[in-house]
Amino acid sequence: MPLPNPHQALYHAFVEQGLTRWLARLPEQLACGLDRKRYGDLPAWEKAVAKLPRLPFDRVAHLDRDSVTVEVTLTDAQRRQAENLLKKLSPWRKGPFSLGGIEIDCEWRSDWKWQRIAPHLSPLAGRRVLDVGGGSGYHAWRMAGAGADFVLVIDPSPRFYYQFQAVRHFIGDADGGRTHFLPVGIEDVPERLEAFDTVFSMGVLYHRPSPLDHLLQLKDTLRPGGELVLETLVVEGDASSVFMPGERYASMPNVYFMPSSSALSHWLERCGFSDMRVIDEATTTLDEQRATEWMTFQSLADFLDPRDRSRTIEGHPAPRRAMIVARKP
Repeated sequence: MPLPNPHQALYHAFVEQGLTRWLARLPEQLACGLDRKRYGDLPAWEKAVAKLPRLPFDRVAHLDRDSVTVEVTLTDAQRRQAENLLKKLSPWRKGPFSLGGIEIDCEWRSDWKWQRIAPHLSPLAGRRVLDVGGGSGYHAWRMAGAGADFVLVIDPSPRFYYQFQAVRHFIGDADGGRTHFLPVGIEDVPERLEAFDTVFSMGVLYHRPSPLDHLLQLKDTLRPGGELVLETLVVEGDASSVFMPGERYASMPNVYFMPSSSALSHWLERCGFSDMRVIDEATTTLDEQRATEWMTFQSLADFLDPRDRSRTIEGHPAPRRAMIVARKP
């Protein structure tokens, strides 16, 4: 008897959602995104997820809480085993999660970001949603908790893929099978797809050497009338203000363009979006991004000037982020 396809639910969802043009590319994209030859640590992550303890059928998932929570009864031995295995998937960047009493305190308090965004969104109930660069999938679970009919995370990191699968192990079918992860980047999405009602791109734009191309790619994924939710690093200034760091920004080597929120709104308009609204803009605090037991590497505090927290260690303005909602006419 052939082994079941571990991606069967993803294939079925693409068929159900009518994503037939993308469906044909899935085998190649999954093979490339989860290629053991490209990612030496991938077998260890896969093994960690596979060894998570079998869970009882009875469980309750809360996808509408600040901490994505699964209430399920574990023995002490199962909890210790699960916690050790989940830590093998570290660092955990976006969260928090509470899985069978295991509290995963991630680097980012992503629930704070969601609290700032959620009141300004078109209701997600019944919508088809794409989360570009969604990391471990924290926000995707919150989107499902808000009633989205179909949520797809795309992120090329296989570590994030297996973090998502670990959370899926705990959630099971409690989300009705509405939440999925594909280990690809935005460039792997078919052109002019126009399939999603809402598209999120958070923490991606400043990593793109051609930001307008990224905005056009996002626009291509949206149906007419669809909504874009964009979050990125910005600087203070007017519609002509754009900062391009040197080799590094806050120790990151791949930060290219940081516009003001006014300049970003202008970029969106030039790319054909309308109804731009800046819903939040603030300097990132050390309470929102920090090292934890589940992310023990350097974090924001290490990337700021210790004598002047308003500057990075390179002398640039400290990270400031804006959230903008726009519409595709």
